[in-house]
Amino acid sequence: MIHRYEVVIVGAGTAGMSAGMFLAKKGVKTLLIDAFDPPHNQGSHHGDTRIIRHAYGEGRFYVPLALRAQSLWEELEKESGETLFLQTGILGAGNTDSPFIKETVKSAKEYDLRLEVMNAEDIQKRWSGIQLPEDFIGCFEPNSGILLAEKCVAAFRKLALRYGADLWTYTNVEALKSQEEGIEIKTNKGKVYADRCIVTAGAWTSRLLHTLEIPLTPTRKTVSWFEADETRFNANVFPGFFFQLPTQSYYGFPSIDGCGVKLGRMDGGQSIDPDNMNRTFGDFEEDEGDVRGFLQEYMPAAAGKLKQGKVCIFTRTPDEHFIMDTHPEYKNVLIAGGFSGHGFKFGSVMGEILSKLSLGEAIPFDLSHFKLGRFLNKEKKSRL
Repeated sequence: MIHRYEVVIVGAGTAGMSAGMFLAKKGVKTLLIDAFDPPHNQGSHHGDTRIIRHAYGEGRFYVPLALRAQSLWEELEKESGETLFLQTGILGAGNTDSPFIKETVKSAKEYDLRLEVMNAEDIQKRWSGIQLPEDFIGCFEPNSGILLAEKCVAAFRKLALRYGADLWTYTNVEALKSQEEGIEIKTNKGKVYADRCIVTAGAWTSRLLHTLEIPLTPTRKTVSWFEADETRFNANVFPGFFFQLPTQSYYGFPSIDGCGVKLGRMDGGQSIDPDNMNRTFGDFEEDEGDVRGFLQEYMPAAAGKLKQGKVCIFTRTPDEHFIMDTHPEYKNVLIAGGFSGHGFKFGSVMGEILSKLSLGEAIPFDLSHFKLGRFLNKEKKSRL
C-alpha cells in the first residue's frame, strides 16, 4: 500500500502538532509522525507549565509573534473546551543595568503593552515572598501568564485528529529523499510520500538533516518543585517570574493547586545525545542545587522540601534565536527548530505560520531573524 499525503510533519511536538491542526482544519491531507506518543516526556514540552510573555527581552521582533500566539492559545481554549492559560501575570527582575530587563521595557513601550516598572521596595511590598538587593528593578506584565503545556499539545492533537489528520506514533523517521513528485519519507514502518514536508523534530532535527550541519545543541535541563508558603506563593496571589542575574538566569511559576513553586535555570546545562541522555533527576548535584540556592537567596519561604524534579531538553542555536526556513535546496521542505528554551509560548503561531508557508500563503510577520542561512556554510553543497 502506498501512503501519500499533501503534507507530512516529522515531529509532532508543540509546533508540529499545532501545524497539523491548522492544516487539517483547512482540509489538507496531513500526516503527523512522532517517535513517541505526544504529549510525552522525551522532548521539550513536558513539565506541566510554560511562561508566555509579550514584552520580550530577547528582542522586540518577537512581540508581534507573542501577541498572535496569545490570541491563538485563547482560540484553542475555546475550540477544545480546555483551560490552557492562567493569567497570573509575569514578573521580571534584575539589576538596573540588565540588558534583558531594558529590552523588555523598550519592547513594551514600542508596542504599547501594559508593563509596571517597580523598584525593589515596591516589589517586596507587593509580593512578600520576594527579597531583593536594593539595586534591583522589576517589570510586571499583568496580561501575560502561564500555559498548561501538555494540555496545550493534547488539545492540538485532539483537534488535528478531529479534522482528519493522521498520526503515526512510535515511528522513527530514518531519512528524507527528494523526488520529482515530492518527498519520500523513510520510516521504521515503511515509506510514505508527501507533496511537502515540515521538519519539527526538536533535538533530533540536526541528526535527520545531518548534511546541512545545522548547529543545534540539545541540552539536558531540569526543573524542580518545592514546598512553599502557600499563602504567599499560590497562583491566585503570586505571578510567574524570571530573574536576570549578572551570570545566571532563572524562571519559575507559582504553586498551582498546591503543586509547589516550580523553578528552572535558563542558562547552563550539559550538551547531550537525546537518545542516550541521563533522564534521572538528582544524579547530578546541580539538578537541585542550582535552583535551591536561588530560592534561598531570593524567595526563602519557597525553599522548602523538594516535591519533585524532572529532566527535559532545550535545543539551542548559537544565537538562541529560532530557525524557521525552507531547506536551502528543496523548497518543499520546511524546517523549524532551535527553540532554545523560550519557544513553547510561540507554538501556536509557529504552527499557523508553518501551515501557511507549506501552502504558499502570505505571512504577516518578519521571519528574517530565523533564517537558516545565518548558520550554514554557503560553499558546502547540501542535500537531504
